[in-house]
Amino acid sequence: MPACIQCKNELAWGARVCPRCRALQPLTAQQSPIAKGTTIDLGYGRIVIDSRLGDGGMGVVWRGWVFHAPGGPRANEPAAPVAVKVLRPQASMHPEVRTLFFNEADALRRLSHPHVVGFQDFFEWGPSLALAMEFVDGETLHSVIARHVARARLAGAGALPAMPFRRSWYYFQQLLGALAATHALGFVHRDVKPSNVLVRKDGVVKLTDFGIARLDPGVAPTSHHSQGIAPGTGAYMSPEQVLSAPLDGRSDLYSAAIVFYEMLAGRPPFSPDEKSEFILRKDQVETAPPAVRTLVPQAPPILDALFARALAKDPAHRFATAIDMGEAFRTGLGLADTPEWQAQAEIARQAPEPLPEDMPAQTIREQRLATLREFVVARYRTVPLTVRPS
Repeated sequence: MPACIQCKNELAWGARVCPRCRALQPLTAQQSPIAKGTTIDLGYGRIVIDSRLGDGGMGVVWRGWVFHAPGGPRANEPAAPVAVKVLRPQASMHPEVRTLFFNEADALRRLSHPHVVGFQDFFEWGPSLALAMEFVDGETLHSVIARHVARARLAGAGALPAMPFRRSWYYFQQLLGALAATHALGFVHRDVKPSNVLVRKDGVVKLTDFGIARLDPGVAPTSHHSQGIAPGTGAYMSPEQVLSAPLDGRSDLYSAAIVFYEMLAGRPPFSPDEKSEFILRKDQVETAPPAVRTLVPQAPPILDALFARALAKDPAHRFATAIDMGEAFRTGLGLADTPEWQAQAEIARQAPEPLPEDMPAQTIREQRLATLREFVVARYRTVPLTVRPS
């Protein structure tokens, strides 16, 4: 517990004024109790915090290492890296923020998918809520796109403006696999964008940040965002999301199509570099996106038709599912139907099936899903990935 800087009286977390001597406490006293070197005992093992990965207004993300308890079921496993997302104490006291954080943890707990960041644990530490999840050794898709754009500019006239078609499809199909399973379980991500797509050093893609994800209204009743600005990022939001209308998976597919567009063109259809957040959202509702071939003249003509459907203002005119959209782009671009792409569809088909009461049948089903997940990772991995404590 924190103590008063003047009289050393024990204070409640988040207290700005000491109740005994009335001394004002520094803001540093309100920061997260987790820091480099902190050891978090979870019973089955300990997380030792290693370094800060990033931070935002609501929290901080740390890298830690899980050391399993001797004598436990995983005692013989080596230390493994983990990302720990910690809400700041003041943010943890807000019911709405806590609810969003609980929802993110619940979504990750239910989404066991090779292209979704894995769930590790959810717990309270001092005044803060903390979510431990899979550590992804790599970078955001946003950084990958920016690097390709920079290379294209150096290459000069005639070069592709960003990523090659096959590499874009390689990342895009993994994102679609994640969304297919997410939607099959009834979740809508609501914030699909390049900075929320992580690319591991071995080429495997991971969808992350389910902080504003919610259940599809058709699966479970949820409250609609009724006042203030709708949550999301303007350059990637669907028209119905901007308007705070009911959402389903087609909203995420609209956002995913924008991510694919940006991988090819080097910028989203409505560029945030040129417009305010308000104008970006207005464009999503009212303005037709520029044809991708105006930015990528090397693209086949069918690509304009595919993006026109994927980015239709009316969700009824878009592709119904992530797999349907992927199939349309794959065949339109003349790309092979690979076993790993077929496995993505199979995982999505099996994910929502009710678990049978018969335990042997349940075990067989889970073993099949585990085999599919391993197969998908093995097929998309380009180089071996090893992570060691630093």
